[in-house]
Amino acid sequence: MDNIKTEKKFKSKKEIYKTRDNFRHCFQFLWFMITNSFFEGFKTGKIYTGKLKQLCVPGMNCYSCPGAKGSCPIGSLQAVIGNSNYKFSYYVVGFLFFIGALMGRFVCGWLCPFGLIQDLLYKIPGFKKIKTFKYDKYLRRLKYFILIVFVIILPLFLVDVLGQGSPYFCKLICPVGMLEGGIPLVLLNKTMRSAIGFLYYWKGAILIGTILLSIIVYRPFCKYICPLGAIYSLFNPISMFRYRLDKDKCINCGKCARVCQMNVNPVENCNSLECIRCARCKNACPVHAIDYSFKN
Repeated sequence: MDNIKTEKKFKSKKEIYKTRDNFRHCFQFLWFMITNSFFEGFKTGKIYTGKLKQLCVPGMNCYSCPGAKGSCPIGSLQAVIGNSNYKFSYYVVGFLFFIGALMGRFVCGWLCPFGLIQDLLYKIPGFKKIKTFKYDKYLRRLKYFILIVFVIILPLFLVDVLGQGSPYFCKLICPVGMLEGGIPLVLLNKTMRSAIGFLYYWKGAILIGTILLSIIVYRPFCKYICPLGAIYSLFNPISMFRYRLDKDKCINCGKCARVCQMNVNPVENCNSLECIRCARCKNACPVHAIDYSFKN
């Protein structure tokens, strides 16, 4: 009887996680539809160039996506970072600081379209999931290297005769741009197909690798590559929206750490740089020791 009760309790908990994860995924999808509501672009193959495109969206959403109504902050930052004639870079930096200070990596867990895609890929059954490996912690530092080198240093110092740098991260690495912009635009525009070269195939290979890896590793792009996640992560400990652990309530059962797919132990640090604020730890806590708020 005890085994049956335990099994039913386990199934009940599992259903709760599934329901709440589904709610989060629906929220992500809704946000994707709002920020990519230029449906005409998917018919004509032309990107939206209206006034809204001057504004950034919080997550990774390619400027060249046929449906995109806003700009990706990382792409925008690279486009103007090396040109002193533009004040737009100050707006982008201010925007990133504002979003980061407000909610940290909540954007990664609830608003980023590519985060949703990775979540859904990881749910594909029939594959052995890799939760961690020997050099996982060291590899997570790669996203900070990518941020500093490809998003800041290269666009800042490798400039053309007009003093403008290239968006090296978007050009050489970003699988989001390939998925949302590169593939749809080539499919919708015959003239672009003749211009396909090495870089297109290179980024296609990165995208395929990211997709395959996402089936067995939870959010590899977010963990190891994403420069936007790297920026927001620095604000996790100080953002207005943050998690709080009531140490008096905590019974150190370890359930919060076991359900965290980003391999964070909330008891040690509930506002870790790697936390995407998906709330799985909060939902798993049997004594409600983990909570979140906008209070200081």
